[in-house]
Amino acid sequence: MNPIDRKLIALFLVFSLLAVSGDLYAKKKGATLIITKKDGGQIKGELIVVKIKQNSLLLLDAEGKDVSIDIADIKVIRIVKKSKVLQGVGLGLLIGAGLGALYGLSTDEDPMGGYGVKAGTNAIYWAPVFAAPGILIGGIFGAGAGTDKIIQIEGRHPSSIEFNLDKLRKKARIRDYK
Repeated sequence: MNPIDRKLIALFLVFSLLAVSGDLYAKKKGATLIITKKDGGQIKGELIVVKIKQNSLLLLDAEGKDVSIDIADIKVIRIVKKSKVLQGVGLGLLIGAGLGALYGLSTDEDPMGGYGVKAGTNAIYWAPVFAAPGILIGGIFGAGAGTDKIIQIEGRHPSSIEFNLDKLRKKARIRDYK
């Protein structure tokens, strides 16, 4: 094995260790919830844990205080999601431009009206033409992906509530609390 290969392997290992170690120390954050209680009050905070045996949720509010809420007092739970419009726009831009460039490279069509452009120029021409609808479609999908989710608690069958709480547990900071 030559010295350059050894250096590349060592560099790869260093970057791999850095990437893995960042994940080990990352503190998982719980979902942000807005809970509407039956009395009309609202509580907003980070979901820490879903306590099934005590039939309650534990939130960390904006002031840093732990707030325990009994499931029987909850009317609606809203899971606040982060907007994904920019991610959708970026992905739409990349996909659209890539498809446009591929189309430009594969076609003999001359977009310049008979000036004899080459395939590379053709690809450069078609990339933004395809990127524009890609941006629009990506933005629409991104907006849909970032829509808040609402869980109705009041008036639901206990098995439905338990099913929804089990799904909600996966979004808590501490998932496996018993």
